[in-house]
Amino acid sequence: MNKIRYSFLESKNGGTIPAIINEAGEAQALHSTVDPKREAQRLVSSIAEDTGFIIFLGLGGGFAPEAALELTDAFIVVIDFDNDSIKELLKGRDYSKLLNSSRFKLLIDPDSGEIKNFLLENYKPALCGGIKTIPLRSRIEHDKTIFEKTADVLQEAINIVSGDYSVQAHFGIRWFSNIIRNIKNAQNFDAQKYNSLGAGFTEAAVVAAGPSLDSQMDLLKDAKARGVFIISTDTACAALLQNGIAPNAVVSIDCQHISYYHFAGNSYKKNGEDIPLVLDIASPAMLAGFSSSPLFFSSGHPLALYISSSWRSFPLLDTSGGNVTYACLSLAEFLGAQRITLFGADFSYVNSRSYARGTYLYSYFNKRQTRLSPAEAQFSAFLYRAPFVPAEDANKKNYYETSSLRFYRKKLEEKVSRMDAEVNCAPGFGAPIYIEKSSQKSTSNNRFAAQRIEIKNDAMVKSGEEFLKNYCGDITALPPADNAADYINKLNAKEKQIFTTLLPMAAAIKKRNASLKFHEIIEETKRRSVNEIEKVLK
Repeated sequence: MNKIRYSFLESKNGGTIPAIINEAGEAQALHSTVDPKREAQRLVSSIAEDTGFIIFLGLGGGFAPEAALELTDAFIVVIDFDNDSIKELLKGRDYSKLLNSSRFKLLIDPDSGEIKNFLLENYKPALCGGIKTIPLRSRIEHDKTIFEKTADVLQEAINIVSGDYSVQAHFGIRWFSNIIRNIKNAQNFDAQKYNSLGAGFTEAAVVAAGPSLDSQMDLLKDAKARGVFIISTDTACAALLQNGIAPNAVVSIDCQHISYYHFAGNSYKKNGEDIPLVLDIASPAMLAGFSSSPLFFSSGHPLALYISSSWRSFPLLDTSGGNVTYACLSLAEFLGAQRITLFGADFSYVNSRSYARGTYLYSYFNKRQTRLSPAEAQFSAFLYRAPFVPAEDANKKNYYETSSLRFYRKKLEEKVSRMDAEVNCAPGFGAPIYIEKSSQKSTSNNRFAAQRIEIKNDAMVKSGEEFLKNYCGDITALPPADNAADYINKLNAKEKQIFTTLLPMAAAIKKRNASLKFHEIIEETKRRSVNEIEKVLK
């Protein structure tokens, strides 16, 4: 990139403004030469009131970021390039209003990874509200390529944050409630069971509940006879048991109470109670009672991570793919499987069917059918509850995809591409899973290649009740909330850790009460969290 040099001009109202020197040696003012401050104030005044995170592309004279600090409570970020040129700007004008503010951050010459990570770590929609990117056009015209790339990276990061926020806003309250109630179930968590799970196996089968599973049962029986370690999704478990196949482990990650129906059938009650049930600690608390061997893991919820670091050590499984098949694959990887075969992983509706026979929908709809609403009508309504997306190659298929199912498949393909294990798919009829190995390897821990779950001395570990009392006290002790950006900066390390555990709950409360101000959201989050804990303690 060509070095950018600046000269400085005086505006008509007496202010100093930078001018960029173009290739012809001409100085082009970056701001109004009449009244740059008023120009900046007009720009900032047009920003939506609920915008709490503003990114300026190009520093220039800093007039717009200064106006944003004065007129809003937002966190302000400026991204610019060429360190030598930035030094010239800092020498030519006083930027102390910006640099001395705790709500301001200047990123100089960041690469794509730094930009993305910064936004993922610092932009919290539940706290900040909306986000806005404002380019200083007279600056970015001189480096269009790098600023266009920056804008693309920002949009990619915003999409990720928005997706996470949407899920948190939907499930945040339920996650918190489930985790708090699972403390009792997890109190006697036996790390020895996890450390022995899958020991001696090198080959695993991951069983999803797609319609293709019906035709793959004989293959699974052969795999079972060969000593393959079978990991079933909660949805597929009943179908396997009805076909005489007892999986070696069952995984459940859904925080919704619909998960109850995966285990409530007679086949599971008769044959499934001794099967290790691997549960996200944010799963409904009732599920642990279905198994004599419930094993908990953390999927990345900040409260689950806090519990694992300060109370009981739970394994961390990658569930970022958003579905239980992905979680089962993560478990197989965690257990050190060298060869993995996917069964029933259709990620589509095959021949107008959503699930294999024997899964919960069949008994669920059959029990609820009436003459006016037969089971067939309920299956049809379930099938068409989301619109289908066109086939990727425009050819007619025997399966149909929704945007969610395609997203799940793509995420699984990404994971497989980074895994060391050999992953294959059993012959099926659903959307094909394309397996291509990537040079970027998975960062998730292989349990046998890395480390076992820490087994703490029980005499040194607090009881579940004591942990909850301490956690409740830590929430209550959080200082009163004021401005979003300033509030986080004022918290000490322990307070930030506690505050972070409340963010998904705060997202859910913000969604349900859009008119609440920041301090009201935080106080309501604290009140509701404490109330949930006190219910459990009583």
